[in-house]
Amino acid sequence: MADSTVTVTGTLTRDPELRFTAGGQGVASFGVAVNRRYQKNNEWVEQTSFFNVTAWGTLGENAAASLTKGMRVIVTGRLEQRSYETQQGEKRSVVEIVADEIGPSLRWATAQVEKVARSEGGGQGGGFQGGGNAGGNRNSPDPVYGDEEPF
Repeated sequence: MADSTVTVTGTLTRDPELRFTAGGQGVASFGVAVNRRYQKNNEWVEQTSFFNVTAWGTLGENAAASLTKGMRVIVTGRLEQRSYETQQGEKRSVVEIVADEIGPSLRWATAQVEKVARSEGGGQGGGFQGGGNAGGNRNSPDPVYGDEEPF
């Protein structure tokens, strides 16, 4: 099965919301607005696309500790479609980005990278601008990289 890999650079539309599953795994969700500006018939046209992003595990926890609304970020991940039913019984479908990597855009800003301390046997990833720990299960390896050192 082929993944639909996508990379977007845009502005956070809301602060990441961090939640934890019943098993203690963190999951952060936030929105990214991607602006496109192009010329059509000698006039500039602006178009904005909005994407919902989900980040699991330490990536989500680090994102929630590091990102705030208005920051420019680069998100790489895969597109996932899911269906749900509203409280009124209407069926809906949405395509979201499930993040594999998130980083600050350094085009118009700087960032200070701070490696997150790893717990024994844990798979902590690196964060930027803060990267603090927000709780959750510290002894389970990262689902993507296992115990691989980030730097």
